[in-house]
Amino acid sequence: MPIDRKLLDILCCPATGVPLEPLRRDSLALLNDLVASGELRYVNGDQVEAPLQEALITENGERIYRVDGGIPIMLEERAIAGHVLKNG
Repeated sequence: MPIDRKLLDILCCPATGVPLEPLRRDSLALLNDLVASGELRYVNGDQVEAPLQEALITENGERIYRVDGGIPIMLEERAIAGHVLKNG
């Protein structure tokens, strides 16, 4: 279920205040490949164990937040570093 546009317009990264945008499908597929191989971690070091159905990324590409059941998980410790998309 895509995130509501009105909600997206007011959301920002809790750590940096940078606005968010939906993560592209190709980037989401790359993240899920990393999840499947056990290589993806949240910024707090915990392994990302479940595939992402949807995600938001900061406009500067630094942080990624998963969206579960249409609800953005906006916890700093549950962010994924955006650099994994450049290294993947």
